[in-house]
Amino acid sequence: MCQRLVAFVLPAYAPELNAVEHLWANVKRSLANLASIALDRLEALVRSRLKQLQYHSDVPDGFLIGAGLSLDLPPPSP
Repeated sequence: MCQRLVAFVLPAYAPELNAVEHLWANVKRSLANLASIALDRLEALVRSRLKQLQYHSDVPDGFLIGAGLSLDLPPPSP
């Protein structure tokens, strides 16, 4: 039987192992000095920051590396 799924047991709360935590920290840092604004404007700014990250793939890749993860696929089984 071919094993395709590998499970890793992680601690209950370990933000340093979660690449999304690094991403949100980056987005929040870019919004840190904003004064109180309307919710729809805040949503637009967050969407804009996330869109910018799409064009700089090295940044999200760094979040994955920082969390000890990678997008490398395992070699095919014979």
